[in-house]
Amino acid sequence: MNAPVDFAACVAEEARLVLDHLTGLDALGIGLAILELAPLRTPKPVAIHIENDDHPLFTHFMDGTNVVNWEWIGRKSNVVRRFGHSSWAVGLEHREKGLDFQAVTGLDPEHFRAEGGAIPLVVRGCGRVGILTISGLEGTEDHALAVEGLALWLDRNRSNV
Repeated sequence: MNAPVDFAACVAEEARLVLDHLTGLDALGIGLAILELAPLRTPKPVAIHIENDDHPLFTHFMDGTNVVNWEWIGRKSNVVRRFGHSSWAVGLEHREKGLDFQAVTGLDPEHFRAEGGAIPLVVRGCGRVGILTISGLEGTEDHALAVEGLALWLDRNRSNV
């Protein structure tokens, strides 16, 4: 699993992952697509969390994940909520500029981490309405699994319309 290597590629990736809507049923489908892919991509367990701006829509912790994964989900999701781009993209943007994310932003690392795994859920005509976050792998792998799972669901959903 590979994540983009620069900020521009992340932004282009986000532009391709636009939903027509985000319902509870959509979140369930996205989560199940990720659960289908995860064992094909890694033997490690992952935690998956999907939320809209109001409340959680889907959460699943595979056996072997725990509260530490929940804490990472919060840290990475907060970055997306604050900056509007994936947590991986925000980290890349800072590194490309030679900047340390924590030092430059002054944000508490217990609450904000620009590591891979959280991506914005964008609805056409509405903008970012939620966040999909994965924890359990290396940041690049968390990011890649989130993107691949969402892309799989989008492909299936569009082919059924």
